Amino acid sequence: MNAEALPVPAVGSDLPKSAAVVERFEKLYQRPVVLEVRGLGKRFESAERAFTALDSVSFRTHRRELMCFIGPSGCGKSTLARIIAGLEHPTSGQALLDGAEIRGPGHERGMVFQAYTLFPWRTVLGNVSFGLELAGESRHGAESEAQEWIELVGLSSFAGAYPHELSGGMKQRVAIARALAAHPRILLMDEPFGALDAQTRTQMQIYLLEIWKRVDITVLFVTHDLDEAIFLADRVVVMGANPGRVLEIVEVPVPRPRDPSQVTDPGFVATRRYLEGLIHEQHSLPPTALPRFRMTQVGDEVE
Repeated sequence: MNAEALPVPAVGSDLPKSAAVVERFEKLYQRPVVLEVRGLGKRFESAERAFTALDSVSFRTHRRELMCFIGPSGCGKSTLARIIAGLEHPTSGQALLDGAEIRGPGHERGMVFQAYTLFPWRTVLGNVSFGLELAGESRHGAESEAQEWIELVGLSSFAGAYPHELSGGMKQRVAIARALAAHPRILLMDEPFGALDAQTRTQMQIYLLEIWKRVDITVLFVTHDLDEAIFLADRVVVMGANPGRVLEIVEVPVPRPRDPSQVTDPGFVATRRYLEGLIHEQHSLPPTALPRFRMTQVGDEVE
């Protein structure tokens, strides 16, 4: 099946865009397509049950684009990321990186998970240099290059520290540096800031945008947080559940460079409402009936 037979969902929405934002997207679409997902499907089957996690998912991502994926729980966002990373195999369709089908893990794709996944027995320098050593670099060469990535994420003074000595945000910066050290074409991030407190999460979002500006990398970012998606993304892929599918690809009309204060701007607020409408329209469920028994004293009522 060719690409023409698998149309990508409509790009954009009725959200107003300034002339500068329109120009930015015109330039984005002129860049080469790094990743093309064609009619991707994933079905899980076991003796107890079977379900379709993804159904006919199609989209294209351009070089140096930051694309976010949002949707209700169970819409297949993480499954999609794992397929692109080569950690899962699709049941149907295909994902192509620079025109070549993805059939397994590869150094051209780095992944950062919500869990920090650092080696506790290795220092920050040891964690970041690990992949370089596996690739055949000498220890000296690996550590020298790792130092550059550690400096990029602002942790030079912690190069000799162990993971248990770091905060959650610092651990994720180490994980990002380790993924980038392999020089991937695509950086996949599966809710990497989900376990952080609100203040640290905002700081990490700013760090990510600064890193993205300085590295020739395309970022695919899975999140359940609409504000995070709007703040980070060029485009947001909105997914529906049961089965997981692409509802719409929304161009974010918020100008770059981004700043946390923009969350109150009319364009930001309008985009959030638009995304909420797409998700809630597909995911409105009746309230679950609760059991009728009481576990309180009669007369002790609350509203």
